[in-house]
Amino acid sequence: MSVQLAAINRFWLWAMLAVFGMVCLTATGCGKKTLKYPEDHARFQRITQAIKTLETAYANKDTSSFHELLLPLEQLKILEAESQQDFTAFSTIQLEMTIDRITIDGNRISTFISWQGQWRQSAQGSAATARGHGVLLWSGNQVILLRGVEGNLPFGMASRLNLSS
Repeated sequence: MSVQLAAINRFWLWAMLAVFGMVCLTATGCGKKTLKYPEDHARFQRITQAIKTLETAYANKDTSSFHELLLPLEQLKILEAESQQDFTAFSTIQLEMTIDRITIDGNRISTFISWQGQWRQSAQGSAATARGHGVLLWSGNQVILLRGVEGNLPFGMASRLNLSS
């Protein structure tokens, strides 16, 4: 009988050691994953933040924040003027941008986005709804700035709806 109890005690001892070992391996194996390319990840986060800032600045009609994201190029001066028309023509702007894809080639960044939004002239008036796809062309590594746009983007909705400011 004592041989049988010793065998059972050894079995439980080994079983407990095995469970303890698995817990230890799981705890050490589930540590925080280190990034393989931390600089690229940080740049990706800056690009994502720039898009979110552009979206928020446009929806909040924040001219200075909108302007800070743009390189001083002729095409972007037109974009800024069209956005300014939107700011004066609409009392509220709701915009949601979704990033579909980001491609980075050196200093040139292309972000393919889908967007949808509502533009309301007055608080009690009906809202114009639109959606589309476009490409935001960015430049930079540490500071990300808009250098161009392509496609159907939400900026300039007042002129599309033939509204005068």
